[in-house]
Amino acid sequence: MRRLILGGTAGAAALLGLAVWAGGEKDMPPLAFMGESVDGAVLERGREVYAENCASCHGAEREGQPDWRRRLENGRMPAPPHDETGHSWHHADGQLFTITKFGVGAVVPGYESDMPAFEGILGDDEIAAVLAYIKSTWPERERAFQAEVTGNVEGGS
Repeated sequence: MRRLILGGTAGAAALLGLAVWAGGEKDMPPLAFMGESVDGAVLERGREVYAENCASCHGAEREGQPDWRRRLENGRMPAPPHDETGHSWHHADGQLFTITKFGVGAVVPGYESDMPAFEGILGDDEIAAVLAYIKSTWPERERAFQAEVTGNVEGGS
């Protein structure tokens, strides 16, 4: 199986990433993103990139903005949570990647969002690492559901 690897990470960062990943249920299958297994170094990098680029809107603990289901005055929706209370886990890996890279309008034509497209800001490996990190924080039920959706939509992961 191929591995999603980011260069330049130290052993300590890899161990911290594994601790984040291993913090969930012990019987959970290995974490994968778009069919590639994910290691602790990737998760640590994802945590860092999330903190630098996503937490200001989606929350340091992935809790989203207050009242995230109610439209703002500009007609747009607040940033949803990326924990189990949100809906990120309802979407396949490829959809999450496309939304992050190209914006929500890439999967819902005409949809206007305050979330920027990260193309040209984050590289594909950084986007994948952030999404893998987010997935690593979901409880077993949500991860299993999302893995099934990913498998059904993308032919396996």
